[in-house]
Amino acid sequence: MSGQALSALADPTRRELLERLARGEASATVLARDLPISRQAVVQHLGVLDAAGLVRSTRHGREVRWSPRPDGLIAAAAWLTGLAEEWDRRLAAIKTIAEEG
Repeated sequence: MSGQALSALADPTRRELLERLARGEASATVLARDLPISRQAVVQHLGVLDAAGLVRSTRHGREVRWSPRPDGLIAAAAWLTGLAEEWDRRLAAIKTIAEEG
């Protein structure tokens, strides 16, 4: 799991784009329709997500369509799950100490 993926996911617009792409592949033009940013800004955000390994593009004639990359998303989810489990263990240990103390 790269820090690049976490950095990409830190932006709410990029998370919104990922949520929309989870419903199916789409072009930057389609993705920009209901967002308060330009198509060019959407393309820049998609470039960040692509560099982080979270989305991919495919060309269909003159149109570029974007879709999620499951392997990148699975790696990010696995890393976050491991982090959450570690904090659960730490909090359980603190609870045990507090109850025994």
